[in-house]
Amino acid sequence: MSPYMFLLLIGLPLAGGMDSSIIGGKEAIPFSRPYMASIQRDKYHTCGGMLIREDYVLTAAHCLDRGNIEVVLGAHIINKAERSQQRIPVTEQIRHPSYKQNDENDYSNDIMLLKLKKKAKLTRFVNLMPLPKKNEKTPANVKCSIAGWGLKSPKGNKASYVMQEVKLKLEENSKCEEMWQHYFNPKNMICSVSDGKHAFCQGDSGSPLICKKIPQGLASYTIKGDCTNTTYPQVYAKISYFLPWINKTMEMNE
Repeated sequence: MSPYMFLLLIGLPLAGGMDSSIIGGKEAIPFSRPYMASIQRDKYHTCGGMLIREDYVLTAAHCLDRGNIEVVLGAHIINKAERSQQRIPVTEQIRHPSYKQNDENDYSNDIMLLKLKKKAKLTRFVNLMPLPKKNEKTPANVKCSIAGWGLKSPKGNKASYVMQEVKLKLEENSKCEEMWQHYFNPKNMICSVSDGKHAFCQGDSGSPLICKKIPQGLASYTIKGDCTNTTYPQVYAKISYFLPWINKTMEMNE
């Protein structure tokens, strides 16, 4: 059976509900990830992202389309009006030009820049995440971490709204290609493997995968309805591959 039958792009499809989750994780130390962004459509959390410049957030291309889009920075509990928070409207969604939004056979280039209406004020709660230095091979079996907001169980029905984090291990590209076939492109994707208990899930699209303090990937897709599936690796856009596009786009939109 084609893996597409199971594939799930993991942004939240509906603004009226919150169904995101870091599975098998734990509550993050409050404000320990000052680069994290909650991307919200009509005041509801939709995806994660990271602040890479005072006026730009990096996330997954499939996350957003219509609605009143805002970014919330400096948050730990996103349904509380924490003094640390900064809520900034998004003025432009800049998807990678090769991203094929409605092509169900191509999930590569799943990366997007969000231009903010005003610059974020950098504080101990809100800060930038430096990008990787260059496009290089990311070794397998390295332990990484990813954070986001939402449910602690894939079958839960009430969000905690508290930032959760989980540790995951990178998988060999050859294994990702074997399982995902043409859906996985080793040139611009990396993947992690679930042990059946720990995973990212729906609503965590765009959240950065941090390996040795460096953001290597943006959460992109996983198995539909089974985020902790141990057979099919979870897939991320490989940030370092897109460095030329990221830097050029920000320079052109000064």
